[in-house]
Amino acid sequence: RRVLYGEIMALSVMECLFDAPPSVRIVYSGHACNVEEERNTERVYTIREGETLELTCLVTGHPRPQIRWTKTAGSVSDRFQDSSVFNETLHIAKIQRNQGGRYYCKAENGLGSPAIKSIRVDVYYLDDPVVTVHQSIGEAKEQFYYERTVFLRCVANSNPPVRYSWHRGRDVLSQGSDKGVEIYEPFFTQGETKILKLKNLRPKDYANYSCIASVRSVCGIPDRRVIFRLTNKTASPSIKLLVEDPIVVNPGQTVSLVCIATGGVPTPNLTWSSSSEKLPEKSVVKDGTLTLPAISSEDAGVYSCIASNNVGNPAKKSTTIVVRALKKGRFWITPDPYHNDDNIQIGREVKISCQVEATPPEELLFSWLKNGRALRSSERMVITQTDPDISPGTTNLDIIDLKFTDFGTYTCVASLRGGGIPEISIDVNISSTTVPPNLTVPRGKSPLVVREGETVELECLVSGKPKPIILWSRADKEVPMPDGSMQMESYDGVLRIVNVSREMTGSYRCQTSQYNGFNVKPREAVVELIVQYPPAVEPVWSEVRQGLNRPVAMSCRVLRAHPSRVLRYEWRLGSRLLHAGHFDTRDETEYTVRSLTREGYGEYTCDIINEAGAGRCTFLVTGKAYHPEFYYDTYSPLWQNRPRVYGFKLQWTQMNPDAVDRIMAYRLGIRQVNNMRILHKGELITYNLTELIRPEAYEVRLTPITRFGEGDFTIRMTGETLSLCFLGEFHCSFEEEPMCMFTQDKNDNFDWTRHSAATRDTKYTPNTGPSGDRAGSKQGFYMYIETSRPRKDGEKARLLSPTFNVAPKNPYGITNPPAYCFGFYYHMYGKHIGTLNAFMKQKGQATADAGPVWSLSGNQGDRWRQAKISIHPTSSFQVIFEGIRGPGIEGDIAIDDVTLEEGECPDPPSNLLLFSLQLPLKFKSFVQWILTLNVFSQGKKKMQ
Repeated sequence: RRVLYGEIMALSVMECLFDAPPSVRIVYSGHACNVEEERNTERVYTIREGETLELTCLVTGHPRPQIRWTKTAGSVSDRFQDSSVFNETLHIAKIQRNQGGRYYCKAENGLGSPAIKSIRVDVYYLDDPVVTVHQSIGEAKEQFYYERTVFLRCVANSNPPVRYSWHRGRDVLSQGSDKGVEIYEPFFTQGETKILKLKNLRPKDYANYSCIASVRSVCGIPDRRVIFRLTNKTASPSIKLLVEDPIVVNPGQTVSLVCIATGGVPTPNLTWSSSSEKLPEKSVVKDGTLTLPAISSEDAGVYSCIASNNVGNPAKKSTTIVVRALKKGRFWITPDPYHNDDNIQIGREVKISCQVEATPPEELLFSWLKNGRALRSSERMVITQTDPDISPGTTNLDIIDLKFTDFGTYTCVASLRGGGIPEISIDVNISSTTVPPNLTVPRGKSPLVVREGETVELECLVSGKPKPIILWSRADKEVPMPDGSMQMESYDGVLRIVNVSREMTGSYRCQTSQYNGFNVKPREAVVELIVQYPPAVEPVWSEVRQGLNRPVAMSCRVLRAHPSRVLRYEWRLGSRLLHAGHFDTRDETEYTVRSLTREGYGEYTCDIINEAGAGRCTFLVTGKAYHPEFYYDTYSPLWQNRPRVYGFKLQWTQMNPDAVDRIMAYRLGIRQVNNMRILHKGELITYNLTELIRPEAYEVRLTPITRFGEGDFTIRMTGETLSLCFLGEFHCSFEEEPMCMFTQDKNDNFDWTRHSAATRDTKYTPNTGPSGDRAGSKQGFYMYIETSRPRKDGEKARLLSPTFNVAPKNPYGITNPPAYCFGFYYHMYGKHIGTLNAFMKQKGQATADAGPVWSLSGNQGDRWRQAKISIHPTSSFQVIFEGIRGPGIEGDIAIDDVTLEEGECPDPPSNLLLFSLQLPLKFKSFVQWILTLNVFSQGKKKMQ
């Protein structure tokens, strides 16, 4: 591309307002099977699963509308709606069935209501059918299918609904064709399945049965077939697990679960599943054996082996893996429940409880020690184990009538029968110093005042012996703690919070846990936390555009702050202090510039300050003009006067021209245009760019200028319209190497060749191709297809024109599609000539969907002939030439002098008919055929 540096010499302003609300329509390309209107309300786009969906949203309106694609319906798991597409083209490669649904294109530019169009995408697919075999329940036995009634059920997932047909061997089975056969659809599954019922099996019923599922080749989806062989040995699966149930193992061991099929014809397929929905990642399945290496507690659960052969119901056997473990040991002391005093005293009862989590619980063993020596249950030392349903894994030591000699260290030891797992030991000291806990908040530690972002420690002093775990939670509201949990544990009574935030202000409760301490009413205390933070203000940043000698008012408002009672403000321009003060009852401060001067432009700041810091509002006061807005709906923006030189009509409006001083000039590139009059919002400005060289595209940068200086610029590529160009009269004779922006199709078999008769090698292809260009010059160039080897019969070469824009003459859309006359010369000489097709492909349309507007096959003689066709596009379009190779090498096809003109093609000259009447009678029919050929080429009819 080139950057355009051109001095604008002429400028015109249209008096009418060209702001226009958006309009939108959806066009399609990609691999559609069919697109049709449904009840005149919505189009339905049908596509095959795995193909590419491409929908384009064509918009008009000024300013240029913003486009957004969204989706409804489809699968719940489809995340498209969470990530809308913000451009004109929606492209989904390898579309899946769950991506079907209704797609919406929304265009808005702030004028009127948004324009919305929708299209429903219907994804077609057909899965392989599955045949399942069942015997009637009343006659079911282990070995069946001999003089029994059998049901063969065929099911296939599809869209559209599937049709089924049954075959026995090569014979088609239909209702009534065989007295021993009945075919029906169950009422409750209408259309979803087809059941073949074989009544009282006969010898000929033992055969191969084929179920064919078909969607009638829609979208080119082929029929799917499945074959099931029914024999007198056909049987449902049976399996056996060669393992115990349950399997109890230690962590780290390797576990192998062996499953074998003990019956079933056809041979069953064995699979494994677990109660946790999916098998562990490290698991290995081979030939029905599931291996779990280095097993851990997370791998414990129920594992099932499932055998299926589509005969009868699947067979299933399960076993449970138990991974042995001991964890979470804890204790508590319960004073004599018959006294209100929570202290431990001589002569009273005291209970020590110990609890662990054990797997499996039935292997759990407890033992008690006193001062390191084994302790057995006696009349005063009663050892019991709590009912597992009430408190699993709990043992109690009741000391009756506590004596001085009972003081000491008691140890609870938990282990699993069989060993292999480390024991858990818990020590509890009983003495005269064993007292219940007490909680207090240190002096000066509540309330705590900190600044946002600092680290704070909340502290509760815990006394007593043994010291219990301290639990921290919010006391003022039900919200999580800083780590996300509802409670946090502390062994020293300190809660440490890093990077404290304003949301953490409030009351925090510390309380004793019943574990590792006394089983008494929890002790608790409350700590108040106050987090100070600087004022939050609005606006944080704002741009104010204003012209000279006009007033400017700025306002800065406090949203929240702590502390909020001591607030002051400072207004500055740059570093210069303008105004300062304190807040009273208001929550905002204002500053006004009564008459803006050139020195008054700049960055204004308002700092609102409290003890924790300052919040700042920033106002950028500028006289910059807003950016222009290019008008993209210009009718016929390009024209051509000479073969390689074109002009471009550039149009735009000015965004908010009254916001600043009047626009004095526009800079295009780096040069400017003066003598601008006062503009009004929506006025359309036009400038013609000339002497642009094809096929180059140009970047146009447009900048408005006021007394302040240059404003915001906007950029547009002329290539956006060059690739969507419509020239008043397009003509291409292929004399220049760029080929008038014609390009080769990348999806065909071979390419067109640009050549002249003077340079063309005819050694291998005599008796075919032109001897000069359309004008008869051997130096002139044309395009042709070379059909020599290695080209094969039926191979295609396509030549694509640039895209021509069909813009409406008014910005509100196309009411009557315009007409254009598409003309070209063709040369089709040789005994192996194939076919020449001409297509008109509109935006969003696939070539295959377009259909040729002109077609001709076979040898037409050694001469250039002209074809003209009237076309009526409704959107931007391309013309495409497709040459198809014939059966041999003498089949070169050439084209030259391609034209495209506004208006219908003229009627053929009448002298052709007069000429035919003057010929001898035997030649009249031939000339009339030629005339008919010309008339057909003038219209839009195909010629073969």
